[in-house]
Amino acid sequence: MVESSIQVGVKGPAVWVRVAGRGSFLNSGGLKEFGRAMVEKGYREFVIDLQDCVMMDSTFMGTLAGMALRLKELGQGRLHVVHCNPRSHDLLSGLGLDQIFDIHTNGTTAPQCSLLGKDGPATAAETQKREQAGTMLAAHEALCEAAPENLTRFKDVLEYLKQDLHQENPVA
Repeated sequence: MVESSIQVGVKGPAVWVRVAGRGSFLNSGGLKEFGRAMVEKGYREFVIDLQDCVMMDSTFMGTLAGMALRLKELGQGRLHVVHCNPRSHDLLSGLGLDQIFDIHTNGTTAPQCSLLGKDGPATAAETQKREQAGTMLAAHEALCEAAPENLTRFKDVLEYLKQDLHQENPVA
């Protein structure tokens, strides 16, 4: 099994995210929270380095889409993907994400980055599962917002995740 990690750093006005191994639903929640915190601190340029990324799932790509859509909503900034191999480029453009962020096969070297991890105490398994389902739902909704034709691709996934969250959060 491929070891996966996400490393982050700041170089001037840009936030760098280096993905090693798999970009998946397992590390999308941490990336989403990190991105949100950096936007709150005023950063508007994000560089996603895929040089060591061996695969991305739809949740991970949706998390990137959500970050790009947030920058677009703010009216400033951009998300850039660098060192994107042909397979990753096909995945991203196949979902219409090349319309909301820049994709490059080359790029500059990332700055010194540190490992992105969870802060604070470990969450209970149920809370973590609910947060993961919420992250997955938000990511797939972002994919559909980025390119409406993705709705037909992810309709069943969206319905399943909504039902899963509804069952875990019964209305009182």
